[in-house]
Amino acid sequence: MNDATTTIEELKALVREFVAERDWEKFHAPKNLSMALAIEVAELMEHFQWISMEDSRELSREGPDREPIVEELADVLGYTLALSLALEVDLATAVREKMKKNALKYPAEKYRGHYERPRKADRGEDSP
Repeated sequence: MNDATTTIEELKALVREFVAERDWEKFHAPKNLSMALAIEVAELMEHFQWISMEDSRELSREGPDREPIVEELADVLGYTLALSLALEVDLATAVREKMKKNALKYPAEKYRGHYERPRKADRGEDSP
């Protein structure tokens, strides 16, 4: 099984089964899961703290430092899946809809190869 052959629903089922076997559903309130997700993201970030962009690319390619990064990334996805279960969110739909919004907010012809923060009006916010 790999990314090319595994569905999001299969991953959700894996998380659902893991949680059910331990009777942890009662702890999986959105509040708790969102905090756990933030903690796991912070743990992932620790691997890259204080190193250059190029060093971060090298660190994550091969060698003994890669496995802990992969494990933290798996934890991030696991909590994301658990949170989507708790909130009854169809992640495939959510990602597709968000990418449509992102495409409008960041048109390729304007942002290709660089980034600038969109103006408040472009982000759909009221100007002061």
